[in-house]
Amino acid sequence: MANKRPAEFEEEAKEGNGPKRHRKVALITGVSGQDGSYLAELLIDKGYVVRTAVHGIIRRASTFNTGRVEHLYKNPMAHFEGDNFHLHYGDMTDSTCLVKIISEVQPDEIYNLAAQSHVKVSFDLAEYTADVDGVGVLRMLDAIRTTGLSSKVKFYQASTSEMFGLVQEVPQKETTPFYPRSPYGRAAKLYAYWVVVNYREAYNMFACNGILFNHESPRRGEWETFVTRKITRGVAKILLGQQDDIVLGNLDSQRDWGHAKDYVRSMWMILQHEVPDDFVVATGTVHSVREFVVASFKHIGVDIIWEGKGLEEVGKDKTTGTVRVRVSQKYYRPTEVVSSLAL
Repeated sequence: MANKRPAEFEEEAKEGNGPKRHRKVALITGVSGQDGSYLAELLIDKGYVVRTAVHGIIRRASTFNTGRVEHLYKNPMAHFEGDNFHLHYGDMTDSTCLVKIISEVQPDEIYNLAAQSHVKVSFDLAEYTADVDGVGVLRMLDAIRTTGLSSKVKFYQASTSEMFGLVQEVPQKETTPFYPRSPYGRAAKLYAYWVVVNYREAYNMFACNGILFNHESPRRGEWETFVTRKITRGVAKILLGQQDDIVLGNLDSQRDWGHAKDYVRSMWMILQHEVPDDFVVATGTVHSVREFVVASFKHIGVDIIWEGKGLEEVGKDKTTGTVRVRVSQKYYRPTEVVSSLAL
C-alpha cells in the first residue's frame, strides 16, 4: 500500500486552490557515491522534500554498491503515491543511453557527479578517466540539447580543485589560472570545465561549474584509495589489533578539507542563482596529511611523534615507541600537488 501524500499536496488538489505548483525533477549522476547520496537526501528532505522526484543514474557495476542510497527507499517522504526515488542504469560513455534517460525523466536540474575521481588511479587509467570525466560531460550537455531541454534544464558540473594543480597563487579563487598535474585534473576535469563554459556561452544554457575542494564524510568509500579513508580505517584496524602500521606517501601534502554535506548544499545553491556562473567551494582552512594522521590517532588515545626524514621518516606511539606510520615512494603521485587552499 502506497504511503499517503503529504497534507500540502492534498490541499493543492482541492478545487479552488488554483493550479498545482510545478514539482521540480532532479537528475543526479553518480548518485550512489558519497556526494550523490547526500545530495539526494537534501533534495528530498529540504526545499524539495515533497515537490521533487529525484532520479539517479548508476552504472551496472554499482548494482551491489547502493548502500548509501538504500535508506531512501524506506523514507516515507520519498515514497508517497507516485513520487518515488528512481534509479536508472546508465553510463557516461554511452550517449544514446544519456539521451534516453534525460528524455524520459524531463529534469529541471541535472547534477553531474559521476566520475573516476581518484587522482593516482587516473595515471593508470588515463584514457578511461578522460572518457568518463571529460567527454562524458560533453555527451551529457549534447543530450540536453538533443532532447530540446536547453532552455529548461539547469546543469551542475562537479569540477575540482585538482585543476589548480601547481598552484599559481594562494589562496585559489575563481580567477586563479589552472595548472593541473594529473590526467584527472588535466585531461578530464579541465576539459569538462571549459565545455560547460563553452555551452553556456554558445547555446545560452544554464550550466555551472562548482570547483570543489576536498571534502570527506563517513560515506567516503570503504576502499583505501583516498588517503583520508586509508588513515581512518588504518587507525581503526590498529586499535582492533588487525594491523601494525599505516604506510603513506607525502605527509606534508596540504589540503583544504570540508564536509560533504556542506558541499552538496553548495551544489544546490549554485543552481538557485538567477544567472549561471562558476564557483569555488571550500573552507578557507588548510591542513596537512601529517595533521590528519595525528588527529586520527589522538581519537583513540595515541600520541604520535615523528622521527627521521623523507622516506625514512616514521611516526611512533609516544608511549610505547611502536612504529605506527611509515612512508613509501609507492604512494607518492608522479606529479605532486603540494598545497591546495581556497579563499
